[in-house]
Order: sequence, then C-alpha cells, then structure tokens
Amino acid sequence: MKKVWTRLIICVVLFIFILTSFSYADVTFSFEEIEETTFLEIKEDMIIETSKVTGNKWTLPYVSAHSAVLLDAQTGDILYDREAEKQRPPASTTKILTAILALEMAGLDETSIVSEKADKVGESSLYLNKGNKIKLGELIEGALIRSGNDACVAIAEQTAGSLDEFIRLMNLKAVSLGARNSNFVNPHGLPDKDHYTTAYDLAIIARYAMANPVFSKIVAQKISTIDFEQPQKSQIAKNTNKLLWNYSFADGIKTGTTNAAGKCLVASASKEGRRLICVTLNAPDRFGDAKRLLEWGFNHTEIVTMGKKGDLITSYPGYGTNIPIILGGDVLFCVEKDKKEDLRVQSEFIRGIYPPIKAGDVLGNYNILIGDKVLKKVSLKSQLDYVGSLINYSGTLDLIVEHVLDLWEKKG
Repeated sequence: MKKVWTRLIICVVLFIFILTSFSYADVTFSFEEIEETTFLEIKEDMIIETSKVTGNKWTLPYVSAHSAVLLDAQTGDILYDREAEKQRPPASTTKILTAILALEMAGLDETSIVSEKADKVGESSLYLNKGNKIKLGELIEGALIRSGNDACVAIAEQTAGSLDEFIRLMNLKAVSLGARNSNFVNPHGLPDKDHYTTAYDLAIIARYAMANPVFSKIVAQKISTIDFEQPQKSQIAKNTNKLLWNYSFADGIKTGTTNAAGKCLVASASKEGRRLICVTLNAPDRFGDAKRLLEWGFNHTEIVTMGKKGDLITSYPGYGTNIPIILGGDVLFCVEKDKKEDLRVQSEFIRGIYPPIKAGDVLGNYNILIGDKVLKKVSLKSQLDYVGSLINYSGTLDLIVEHVLDLWEKKG
C-alpha cells in the first residue's frame, strides 16, 4: 500500500512539472513568433494545394472551349479552370503521351519496319506502307507535327514490341504523372468510348513532356522534313498548330480534331523565362482561346517566392527549449499580381509530438493564404536531432517511478 501511494505522489509531482514546462514554452513562443501560428490536432500527410485564380473578374478572357485549363509549367499551379476535370475524348492530343513515352523507351536512331497494322490505320496519315523502313525519330516527328496515326502504331510496335503492350505502358505512365482520370486504348486518339482524358490530365502530361529537350524542340517546329530509309524519300510536314504562326511566344504543342472530341489544342508559350501550358477541349475557337488565356496568364499573374527549401523559419514550441524549424520545400507559387499585397503566412504545428525528434521529421505546415484561402502548403521540418529529457516523451515516466521506488526500498 505504501508503494502505491508513493507512486501516486511521484506521478502527480512529475505531471505538474511537465504541465508547467509546456505552459512556459508556449508563452515564450507566442511572444517570439512574428507570424500567425496555429496547431494541428493530429499528425497527417501534408497536402500541397494549387492556386486557383479563376473567379468572376472582368480581366478573365472569353473562352469558347467546353473544358479548359491554364497551368504554370514551373510551379504546376492552376491559373484558369473550366471543367478541367471533366472526362472528354482527346483526339490527337493523345500523341503527346505517345511521343514522350517513346522518347524514354528507345533511341531516335532505331529503325522501324512498318507493319501491316500500321499501314492500315486511317485518317491523318504519314502515308506509311507495309515494309517501309524509317527511324524512330522521324516517326515521332511525323506523329507530333504531321499528326500521323500510322506513325503512332509504328512507334508503339517498335518501342514496346506490340500495340497492346504500348497501350498498357501509356496508362501506367499517365498514372505515374498524376493523370488519374484518363484511360487510353490507342496511341493516336481515334474515337473510342473507352479512350478519354481531362484538360487537367493533358496539362500535366504536357508539362512533363515539355521538360524533355528533344520533345520541346520537335513541337516548336513549324515545318519539318520526314526522311525515309527505304524507299529513300522525304516529305515535308507542316505543323498543324497554327498558334506557332499567329502568337510570337508560342512554342508548342499539339492539336487534335475528331467529330467526337471537337477541336482540341494543347498549347505552350514562353515569355521572359516563364512557360505556361494551356489546354482547350471541344473549342470552336481553340487558337483564339489559347492565345487569350496565355496572354491573360502572362499579364495578370506572376510567380512569387517566399522561401527556399532549408530556410530557417521559426522554432517548435515546447520542451523548454528551441528546436529550429526549416522549410521542407520551396515556397514557390503563382498569384494574381493585384493580390500580392494580401498574402499572409501561417505556421501550423502538429500537437502530440514527443522526443526523440530526428532531423527532417515533419512538425507542421507553412501556409500561404489570401484571406482564409490556402494557396500553398509546405511542410515544416526539424533542422536537428533532439533527444530531450527523459520526462518529455511517452514510455519513460514509468521507468522513472520504478527507479525511484527501487531506491526507496533499498534504503528501507
């Protein structure tokens, strides 16, 4: 009975000490912190939100497309969104995924022998015949610039061994890039009820593809010469993307047109070191839409940097000491120019974290807000390892009590 009462007294004393320690740490932190600070109740995965600057503003351009999205290529932020997640047939914009997958799977100098299956693909064509020999690089240019459906089948068979295997790899690649609302059943985009994507999915596929210098060089060409090895001949291919002619900043990417899909366009433009990606699906005025959206993006939005990965931000409150906190990533995002002055930051910490804390452990979020809307979240991490004192983490209180009781009994 004596041991039970002794245990209870020691536990109460330690509890009061810990409570006092935490209260003091919180008060100290609130005076030192210059940013708004809140706490998360539970530890959870951090979600990076995108910045959406749609809204009923007069500065937004007229868009004829049924689905459209404007995306910043550097940050991935969405600048304009009209039914960007709605599944629609993509027509020949499918060839963006076909081309980037082929570029990553095989060499441009590989020679393809055209099969009967490639020969018989209809509609937009590179006029391949069974038995023709042509290098993979020429086929990719033919697919992207001339929009050859036959070239896409030849690409698939050359790089994956079969059309079915290439289609399987297309879908795996799309999912790996985050295009999870898409399904592809062919490499060219001819209509099929099970062949669909979204404006947003196409934008993130295009963003990835444009980071490849070979791909970006091909789609920026207005005119190309496609050379065959057997029979030896050449043909001139004029890019179907008219935006390259009527918008000086345009540098890609791909058109698409079928009765089911309507007129589609995935466009890219670069201005003063910044690239924007625009997708318009089922758009009667696809080139006009793209030009207006791209110009609006360049003129009314900009990239803001409010911190770099590894920057020291603040200290974690608690434990009677300062644990330095750093940014887990770059605080880089897009915002409308006239809203820059409304930006504010907020450090949001996770409750219930006990030592030992390791360098790199996520301890909260660094939030960028306009009003109550979160534009960007970046994780806050511990800069150093922190062991702490024995009373500061769970599982050690019992050990202390037992040790004290053992000493008590030995003295007794």
